[in-house]
This record gives sequence, C-alpha cells and structure tokens, in this order.
Amino acid sequence: MLDQKLLSIYLNDHLAGSTVGVELAKRSRSSNRGTPYGEFLEWLVQQITEDRRSLIGLMSRLGVRRDPLKEAAGWGLEKAGRLKLNGRLTGYSPLSRMVELEGLWTGVNGKLSLWRALAAVADEDPRLDALWLIELQARADEQLRRIDKHRNAAARDAFARSQRSDVSPGPAPGSSSSASGSATTSVESSSSASP
Repeated sequence: MLDQKLLSIYLNDHLAGSTVGVELAKRSRSSNRGTPYGEFLEWLVQQITEDRRSLIGLMSRLGVRRDPLKEAAGWGLEKAGRLKLNGRLTGYSPLSRMVELEGLWTGVNGKLSLWRALAAVADEDPRLDALWLIELQARADEQLRRIDKHRNAAARDAFARSQRSDVSPGPAPGSSSSASGSATTSVESSSSASP
C-alpha cells in the first residue's frame, strides 16, 4: 500500500494545480472567441475539466480528502496571474495569448508527470488502474502536442511583425477547415483525430 499522508499532500497539490489550469483555460477561451484559437481552446477546456474530474474520482477511491484551502489558493493564484503586464495598458494582446498557452502547457506537463508517477507505483496498490493511468498519459501527450502547435502560432502572432494577422493555428480538433482562400499558415492538420 502507498503512504497515505504523502499521497494526500501530492494529490491535493495537483488538484490545486488543476484548479489553476481550468480557470486559465476558461479565461483564454473567453478572450479568444471568434479567433482561430477559439475552437481549440473550447476543446482544451473540456479536456482539462474532464481530467480534473478524473483526479477527484481517483482521490475519492484512494480515500484522500480534498483540501479546500489549497483549491482556494489555486483559484486565487490564477486570478492574480491576470495582473501580469502584456504590453498594453488595457485589453488583451497577442502576448497575453502566448503567456496563457505557455501556462497551459506547463500545467498539462505537470498533470502528465502525475499520471506517470501514479502508474509507476500502480503495482503497490490495487486501487490504482495502470491501464487507465496510461490512457490519461496519452490524453495529456495529445493535449501537449496541440498546445505546442498553437503556442508556436501565438509566438508568431506576438513577435513576428511580418506575419501578424495572417497566422492561423488551423482548425480545432474535429472541425472541418474552410476553403476561404485566405493566406494563413496552418499548424493544425485538418485530418487530425477528434478528441
């Protein structure tokens, strides 16, 4: 069996991190509605929210109580992150998008580390399903792949003056690409598998 005290601390830390991730993804989705990033961020919010529910369910199976103080701290941390300067006195900027996608990439990478750590000790506790944890790792890997492509497009949007306004991260997973004839640079293949 696993060390319940240390496991509780570890899982509650990740639950707080997932609170930050969900709030950040929702904020980014809201700020990017109607842009080439909007549909992708809608998909990512759903993915991160589902993974947070998976973590809460796992904590329940393992008899780990949720720490409301850590969750509240995670929520507050995301709100405080909104105060970061973005190159504009008011409003959203291309740098805002870039920083948000970097934050989301960091959060999903942390979540992947969680699933890997638990899979590594799954043989120590029958309440841990190794195959399920491997599936969660695959989900996180796919999220990272897609965030990375959109983050690269956001970097071009933010920093490459010659490419501003003509860079598109491409269609969101599961959507069909339009044949508008615009000269955009797509980083997401229209044939990518839907989530």
